Amino acid sequence: MPQLALFQPDIPQNVGATVRLAAGLGMRLHLIEPFGFVYAARKLRRTALDYHSFADVKRHASFAAFEAWRNAHAGRLVLLTTRAATDYTAVAFAADDILMAGRESAGAPDEVHAAAELRVRIPLLPEVRSLNVVTSLAMVAGEALRQTRAAKGD
Repeated sequence: MPQLALFQPDIPQNVGATVRLAAGLGMRLHLIEPFGFVYAARKLRRTALDYHSFADVKRHASFAAFEAWRNAHAGRLVLLTTRAATDYTAVAFAADDILMAGRESAGAPDEVHAAAELRVRIPLLPEVRSLNVVTSLAMVAGEALRQTRAAKGD
């Protein structure tokens, strides 16, 4: 099943909402540090509600630590970015994909872009810069799950 990842998130409410999304969809969530806030359950409680106990969350101390984990476990890194040329609806997703969103304040650095095997974008109106990271992950995860479940015959 595809997995989700947040690269150095800035906003605890987005982490909480992504925990809730991951729990609801049954997807593992990778959180890549450092965070732009002190990670504490009370900061996440409002948006994660009581779903944190249902979520499969793996924290990585750095992008290098995440990459070491990914290299040991396989998985194609799919970066959601406004800098991509490929629309997410034009992609064939795989069950081992890891869908990553960058920092809310700065996106993903060149190092992450270089590591990604695939970079996808959500087509937006020209006057709109971007969507919230959780909204973006939910849209792309929905398509990835639709495709991978259909491939399994679910």
